[in-house]
Amino acid sequence: MSERYERGLKAYASQFGVEESEVAAWFEANYGARFGEEAINAAGGAWNEDELSLRDRSIAVVAALIAQGGLEPRLRGHVRWAIQHGVTPEQLEAIVALLAVYVGFPKASMAGEVVREELGR
Repeated sequence: MSERYERGLKAYASQFGVEESEVAAWFEANYGARFGEEAINAAGGAWNEDELSLRDRSIAVVAALIAQGGLEPRLRGHVRWAIQHGVTPEQLEAIVALLAVYVGFPKASMAGEVVREELGR
């Protein structure tokens, strides 16, 4: 098992709230083994601390998911993870408000609902 793959397992275990040993099986059950291997390797390259902190990466991913729209289940998980990485509730709400200007009110308002629901948990 490569170091990159191991970092990917660690990242997804943290995001999904499961043990690292369960990540590959989760992907296989939901998306197939091949997709899972690619996703785990990709996360191992994307979710490490080098030039960007995990907090910074979380902000970027939350913003990207809001901009795409229609990805509320994915956004929900990344909002929870952003909070774990130190993004404050006020910062999440500020991101949503800022993006309303750039991606449109409908996408931002849906994201705002997700953010508020997750903050209320």
